[in-house]
Amino acid sequence: MSDEQGRGKLKRIADFLFEAGMLRKTPRTGYQFLGTGQENGAEHSFRTAVICYVLARMAGADPGRAALLGLFHDLHEARIGDFNYVNRMYNTSERSAALKDATAGTGLTEELLALWAELEATETPEARLAQDADQIDLILNLKEQSDLGNRYADKWMDSAVQRLRTEEGRELARVIRETDHTDWWYLGPDPSWWANKNGGRKIKG
Repeated sequence: MSDEQGRGKLKRIADFLFEAGMLRKTPRTGYQFLGTGQENGAEHSFRTAVICYVLARMAGADPGRAALLGLFHDLHEARIGDFNYVNRMYNTSERSAALKDATAGTGLTEELLALWAELEATETPEARLAQDADQIDLILNLKEQSDLGNRYADKWMDSAVQRLRTEEGRELARVIRETDHTDWWYLGPDPSWWANKNGGRKIKG
């Protein structure tokens, strides 16, 4: 669909936002090979953008720019779906064309295609950090699956770590692999939460 079909700019922006919502319904397909875990494109893009922000702060790069790269890095998948590493050995896709068509008539095309080109070129610090954030989101999911007993997740993490491009990404990945995925809540602000029984009064030691 393009702006040449007579739809105004705001209509095309509405179209674009409906299309972005398709990422909620677009599964990440690698988990079928891992055997456990699941995730959709919107979930992945959200945490990738958060990781971009964190990594950029660690590296002294532009957190806002990095977060934008992460937020939009898989938007094309609303049209073409997620190709896992096995799919990519046999299938190709026109990711730039999909993004161009998705943004036609919205006034967003130039900016979003520039973000996509920057990400793919990996020449800026923010782009390299965003590429790492994409892998670190996967590593976080794999660590959770490993903690839950999927022994293949460790092999996948080994491969994901090899794809990291920055020292900040490698450092964060190392700590993630050493951290139990439940620590943030199980060892949280009140580590005695599990000793408290039902009712309004806490058990005193």
